[in-house]
Amino acid sequence: MTTHEDGRTHGAAHQGGPVGIDDYLDRVRQRYERIGPRRAAEEAAGGALLVDIRYAALRERDGLIPGALVVERNELEWRLDPWGSHRAEQAVSHDLRIVVVCNEGYASTLAAVSLHRLGLSRATDLIGGFQAWRSAGLPVVGPG
Repeated sequence: MTTHEDGRTHGAAHQGGPVGIDDYLDRVRQRYERIGPRRAAEEAAGGALLVDIRYAALRERDGLIPGALVVERNELEWRLDPWGSHRAEQAVSHDLRIVVVCNEGYASTLAAVSLHRLGLSRATDLIGGFQAWRSAGLPVVGPG
């Protein structure tokens, strides 16, 4: 455990007090297996749903992953809840394999954890996000 000058501790077990985002991400990422770009592409080819939660300016700047469902982060839970009144047509089951994609792999972790709380236990996220996908030479349509 490391104690910072401002009194924050790194590596300490959270016991109801404040926690830094880096510690939180480390902790929640231990709850499920994250996947890299090549595996995400393989899983998508096998029926997994890639869900792009990047905001519009990033999609316009960098392009899109072909076949990915675009859902703004603030709508994600409503669109992927199979029981929800505003669900996307692809949200057919709590057993659906979902791979959340953000820009660099941080917001997608928080989104995957939220989906787990809804019972979507097969949800995961893409390590490195869209930028890792593109760097791996995987297909992108549009700008960039």
